[in-house]
Amino acid sequence: MPVPDAKKSAPPFGRPQHSTETSYIPIYLDCLRIDSILDFDLYLRVNKGMVLYRSADLPFTDRSRQRLMENKVDRLFVPGDSKKNYQRYIEKNLDKVLVDPEIPDIKKASILYETSTGLVKDIFANPSDDDNVGRTQEMVSSTVGYILQGQEAFHNLLKITSFDYYTYTHSVNVCTFSIALAQQLGQQDEQFLHELGVGALLHDLGKSRISERIINKRATLSPYEFEIMKKHPKWGVEILKDDDEFPAASIYPVLQHHERGDGSGYPNGISLSEMHIYSRIVAICDTFDAMTTERVYQKAIDSYPCLRIIFSLSGAYDYNMVRTFAELMGPSGLLEL
Repeated sequence: MPVPDAKKSAPPFGRPQHSTETSYIPIYLDCLRIDSILDFDLYLRVNKGMVLYRSADLPFTDRSRQRLMENKVDRLFVPGDSKKNYQRYIEKNLDKVLVDPEIPDIKKASILYETSTGLVKDIFANPSDDDNVGRTQEMVSSTVGYILQGQEAFHNLLKITSFDYYTYTHSVNVCTFSIALAQQLGQQDEQFLHELGVGALLHDLGKSRISERIINKRATLSPYEFEIMKKHPKWGVEILKDDDEFPAASIYPVLQHHERGDGSGYPNGISLSEMHIYSRIVAICDTFDAMTTERVYQKAIDSYPCLRIIFSLSGAYDYNMVRTFAELMGPSGLLEL
């Protein structure tokens, strides 16, 4: 395959700049906006190595896109040390990507999911960064806008959802499920959905203070380790409480997502009537995602057996919300209640 529109700054064809792909991030061609200046180099995969395609100081033009498409190139690569620049670029352009009629819907869902996961990774790596809340709010606005396009948009997100449990993908899954559940409940107010989504995306932020040894432990936690884990809701509140940009109501699901209506939850053992509506929504979505994703010490449970278990925990969750969530996750009547 020829190297389309390659610049003189690239090494000769067939002489890759690096011999492996381990230091590169694959990106969709559709993520790149026409006539934008990129803050990162772009590479093409050639045989077993990478060839510089376009340096950071050159605009990405319509001609560039067309040449790549003609050569059936739909993925490019960004050097690993430019990951931060790429993440910020795609976050700023995500709203345009999600309404671009030229991009297939399933690809939009993939771009949204990957970008959201990248953001959560950044936030957990540096939870005190002043930009975190602003970036989170922009991401949630894009997610709300996408899900409000209709049920098909949510189903597209379901198709590409990761069912291997990681804190980052779990946070994105819970945010997606929570916004979709609220909409299924009849909620269309964008402020409501936005505040809910921000709290859902950051509901586990307090885990950033917990040792990776505990977070990634390949066995059930010891009683001592579980007591440490139970501190993460309050630690999440501590991280966020002094940020003036953080919506006040979004703090509730951060604090209360492990509370249960029968008083058996933590950190405060409150009842269902004392839980904020955002918290009642996120509690269901958090439990569902945790139970239906694969962990090293726990097999995933299929969706409908999982929902039956949640229903069986009488009083622990909002019954009407769980019924609505079951309707959201599958065809009517598939689950016998």
